[in-house]
Amino acid sequence: MTSPSLTLLRQIQVLDPVANSTMTNDVLLGSSLIQAIDSHLDNIPPDTNIVDGKGLILAPGLMDLYSYSGEPGHEDRETLDSLAASAIAGGFTRVAILPQTQPSIDNLATLSHLKQRTASISGVKFDFWGTFTHQGKGEQITELGELAQGGIIGFTDNQGIENLALLRRVLEYLKPLKKPLALVAEFPSLKGSGVMREGYFSTTYGLTGNPAMTEGTAVATILEMVAAMETPVHLMRISTRRAVELIAWGKARGIPITASTTWMHLLLDSENIASYNPNLRLDPPLGNPEDRLALIEGISQGIIDAIAVDHRGYTYEEKTVPFAEAPPGAIGLQLALPLLWQTLVETETLSPLQLWKALSSNPRKCLGQTVHPVKAGHPSELIVFAPQKTWTPTPSTLKSLNYNTPWLGQEIKGQVIAI
Repeated sequence: MTSPSLTLLRQIQVLDPVANSTMTNDVLLGSSLIQAIDSHLDNIPPDTNIVDGKGLILAPGLMDLYSYSGEPGHEDRETLDSLAASAIAGGFTRVAILPQTQPSIDNLATLSHLKQRTASISGVKFDFWGTFTHQGKGEQITELGELAQGGIIGFTDNQGIENLALLRRVLEYLKPLKKPLALVAEFPSLKGSGVMREGYFSTTYGLTGNPAMTEGTAVATILEMVAAMETPVHLMRISTRRAVELIAWGKARGIPITASTTWMHLLLDSENIASYNPNLRLDPPLGNPEDRLALIEGISQGIIDAIAVDHRGYTYEEKTVPFAEAPPGAIGLQLALPLLWQTLVETETLSPLQLWKALSSNPRKCLGQTVHPVKAGHPSELIVFAPQKTWTPTPSTLKSLNYNTPWLGQEIKGQVIAI
């Protein structure tokens, strides 16, 4: 009987967001477990694969709280296989899929089909959100108990708030089910036809503005309801300075909320829309410069718990239209970690551990999942990241089925080289 294959990573920098530690160690991996970890390991079995870890980072795999799958219904945008390939290339070992598939994930049959479909995809674990109303239309509540027992990760309609009385009922029904409820903090009636954040730049660029109060009033309303109902809620896609202030207020008072922003809202703002690149058309729109800085500070202080990718593929034809007519969304699973590292960690805006917590351990905590430290005997759901390795996103290097990203053709520093 042969011994399992082992890999020794010599003198690699280990980031452990759970233990809140950074150190250089030897790490012995094998049989899906961390076999040993120490400042120096001796007496290594002779068949061990030895890798020089100098200049590399070993850390837990990343978790994406919400992204879109084109499958089923829009396989020309993204399949589950291409989504998995993108996730693996970007260091995401877990991805939670939004329920806006066709048909939507509002019943056990669709959920069972997707779980069976992804069971054979290796390298990444898929979880699935379910809608709390039929087809996510905000009208009739789904069979919440059945979906919860069927194994959904949580509930979201993935759209702004239309019916507060219905939301109150959902908060009542979900409280005993112990499943996360994720809400988009937005009042569509205030949003109107806005395609970028209202302010100096929307006026300068001649594009219809979406006021920040669209989000701020919704966050304030949700906080009032959650404080009264005591049902935990996750706030998705936070994008404004005012929302960060309100969330800080709510957390200070013990209101059971968590919050996430998306990676592009940390890197870009409304000033960048000067290019009118349709791949910068997002929902919610990129914030004004003060919003972006507040979001970064929110991550730094722990007010914003997590960074989501919100990966959304579109075909070339769908996105090659004027900015205001473009469907909102961009790909990002393969790009998020290197661009965040390059822009925020290398400039010392965030520490490596702050970034990794927001991309790895904190998203899992938002979903109520167990998170292990990097130590011997624990599962080796780890990635190796080369922060100095350069590459260029092109249709051939991107694993996504489509390439709707503003970074297409631009050299990027940082790449995941192993899971």
